[in-house]
Amino acid sequence: MSKPSTAPPRLAVITGSVREGRFGPTVTSWFAQEAREHGGFEVDVVDLAEHPLPLVMPGWGGEADPETVRHRRELSRRLTEADAFAVVTPEYNHSFPASLKNAIDWFREEWQAKPVGLVSYGGQSGGIRAAEQLRQVFAEMHALTVRDALSFHNAWDVFGQDGRPKDAEGSARAAKGLLGQLDWWAEALREARERRPYGV
Repeated sequence: MSKPSTAPPRLAVITGSVREGRFGPTVTSWFAQEAREHGGFEVDVVDLAEHPLPLVMPGWGGEADPETVRHRRELSRRLTEADAFAVVTPEYNHSFPASLKNAIDWFREEWQAKPVGLVSYGGQSGGIRAAEQLRQVFAEMHALTVRDALSFHNAWDVFGQDGRPKDAEGSARAAKGLLGQLDWWAEALREARERRPYGV
């Protein structure tokens, strides 16, 4: 049995949209700062736009070019090192981005037995339909989505020019609740994985 880790759990904050002009990095940047201020995590900001993966996986009719291999290995490493995830997603056509589903599907063990927090944004719905669908997807990956989530309705109106929510106090309070759940589950599941590696 390996020695239990004493380092703070590592939280990967993932920007799910890769579209030009996307609002996701604004939300990600704010939430990552809230996670740093929480004090319970090492924070790694992961932008899927920086790790493009093709839709066709090697072995399924596609060849792995060197760039794909590099991006896959780097993203795999960062996901593996994470003890928890916060996924920042918009809502496109009542669902989440294809780029996010593709990134999830490229990996498996990297997600297993780890908690996931959902941070969504969009128009009137605030991305909650995308978040609810992601709960089903992450359950299939043997990951646990925590109960609380963040949702920003008409996000481009509720964030100011400084890149922070105009309701700073209310948004920080909601983030604190989500981060508290991620912290508890990250510690608990890391301990469990160290005692007994997760196996499907």
